[in-house]
Amino acid sequence: MNIVRGKRLLTAGVILAATFVTASAFADSPGVPSYVPGSSGGIPLPNLSLSFGNGGKPADTVAVLRILMMLTVLTLAPAILIMMTSFTRIVVVLSFLRQALGTQQMPPNQLIIGLSLFLSFFVMAPAFKEISTNAIEPYMAEKIDQKTAFDRAEKPLRVFMFNQTREKDLELFMSLSKEVKPENRDAVPTYVLIPSFVVSELKTAFQIGFMIYLPFLVIDMVVATVLMAMGMMMLPPTAIALPFKLLLFVLVDGWDLVVGSLVKSFG
Repeated sequence: MNIVRGKRLLTAGVILAATFVTASAFADSPGVPSYVPGSSGGIPLPNLSLSFGNGGKPADTVAVLRILMMLTVLTLAPAILIMMTSFTRIVVVLSFLRQALGTQQMPPNQLIIGLSLFLSFFVMAPAFKEISTNAIEPYMAEKIDQKTAFDRAEKPLRVFMFNQTREKDLELFMSLSKEVKPENRDAVPTYVLIPSFVVSELKTAFQIGFMIYLPFLVIDMVVATVLMAMGMMMLPPTAIALPFKLLLFVLVDGWDLVVGSLVKSFG
């Protein structure tokens, strides 16, 4: 019984990692215990115990191997975060913004990644809630099996990726995979959809980055021209242009514009 319970809990953990259902996504879900500050019970955690010994049945060995495979899949969570959510577009655009401002390491990498992470959770919240309701909770209640839970968890992510993927990129990877042309979206393999989605996200991020660069490029050109006209050839234009870039960015409420445009671009 310990092995069966452990396998079920670890499978749910894999689905959680694969779909990045965070605590905020579960906050309003029914059936999820909540923690009340000051209570003596503390945060409820699952009780999981694993034991090692000689397996009396082949089924016991298979169960243990499956648990080990699930633990291995958990290590792929960062790759899934980058490849199957809005994280790619957001982090690339914010990196372009920092380079366009010319602020070197401000904001630092940790802050850019953290902001990208939470913006990704915000954008993916509807998909995460659907996964929680249709896959995680029924599986933990033992109403559906493992395969059904994975299929239900995969569906919202596929819908999101299809909505953000260009047909040209999808056709490219379909031709490279030498698969038969699918009749509908359901027939497109996931291993073809994921790279198509990533390439489309990179294209969109670079387009947004180009638009972000334009006003700051104009400032650089104006400052460089003025310095040359004044004969200050040895003074670096970037050092003079930086305060004007920051002033422009603050006056137009740049963070609101960039973050708002990023979130709306997934609509």
